[in-house]
Amino acid sequence: MLAHYHGQQAVLSEIAKSLEVSHTTIRTYLDILQDFFMVRQLQPWSGNTRKRLVKSPKIYIRDTGLLHSLLTIPSFEQLMGHPLVGASWEGFVIENISTLLTPDWVSSYYRSSNQSEIDLVLEGPAREVWAIKIKKSVSPTLSSGFYHACEDIQATRKLVIYSGSDQFPMKGGIEVIGLVAFLKMIREKN
Repeated sequence: MLAHYHGQQAVLSEIAKSLEVSHTTIRTYLDILQDFFMVRQLQPWSGNTRKRLVKSPKIYIRDTGLLHSLLTIPSFEQLMGHPLVGASWEGFVIENISTLLTPDWVSSYYRSSNQSEIDLVLEGPAREVWAIKIKKSVSPTLSSGFYHACEDIQATRKLVIYSGSDQFPMKGGIEVIGLVAFLKMIREKN
């Protein structure tokens, strides 16, 4: 069941109702899975803004191979046609980035009540605030919500990490970069 919530906000009451247990039991189980490095709970951004923000963490199964197995996706071809391929890619990207971050970086996500969203917010030393949108497409497009969200958090750097390998700019000062190049950049920065 948890695999179907991959990349989504954890609505503990829904999960608890489906399993006929309390939401505190689900919270305890999620915390245990996180302690065993099986699940990542990406917390919502907690900065100061006048917008009403979502307060539930997003849940990611850290091992995408395990995720695909739980979803009974046996092949790459079937993965590419699966409705959760984007969420799988998002989790893969977040996990790879998170393993390289030093403790002076804080990661979160941003989502307002009007659905403006940033998949990954990285806050680093020297007051850096990076807004990252993760796209599986090799020709990524952005909604206006991403631009509004970047303004809300006062992003100092705006990036799209996508499944391609080229780097190119988009309007609004947004950098598009492949995952491998981004990870190399993070390694060099640390």
